[in-house]
Amino acid sequence: MLLTRRTKTSFVALLALFGLCGCVERRYTIRSEPPGALVIVNGEEIGTTPVSRAFTFYGDRQIRLMREGFEVLDVIQPVEAPFYDNLVTEFFTENLIPYTLRDERTFNYKLSPAKSTDPNELLGRAEGLRAQGQTIPQPRREGFLGFFGFD
Repeated sequence: MLLTRRTKTSFVALLALFGLCGCVERRYTIRSEPPGALVIVNGEEIGTTPVSRAFTFYGDRQIRLMREGFEVLDVIQPVEAPFYDNLVTEFFTENLIPYTLRDERTFNYKLSPAKSTDPNELLGRAEGLRAQGQTIPQPRREGFLGFFGFD
């Protein structure tokens, strides 16, 4: 089949038009009071606050903030999808809308100062753990059913 010059030009223009369509940019920023806390998201160190990160998928993030002189803060942060990004409309917003959609989230956390530990209390807890570790555990039950907790 022989394509005419006009058909080829139309085809290239159509491909270029689809190449310029739709995009969704997703980004979250984590801030802390005081700033400068180390941020670990889902087990990956991403930097010190304030810090931003692009993401692809929505869902819960496990966030840990650490700074010397402050308590470690562990948070499960839900990141819910906006109304235009669901099972029905995702294809259209990602591919066919001719402009970029931006979803930017900011999460603010306040760190509390570290509490000083009483040395006597710490030694008492350590002795209790040592005593617990030196006790002989109860014997396992015998037989196949004993493995599953039956007598």
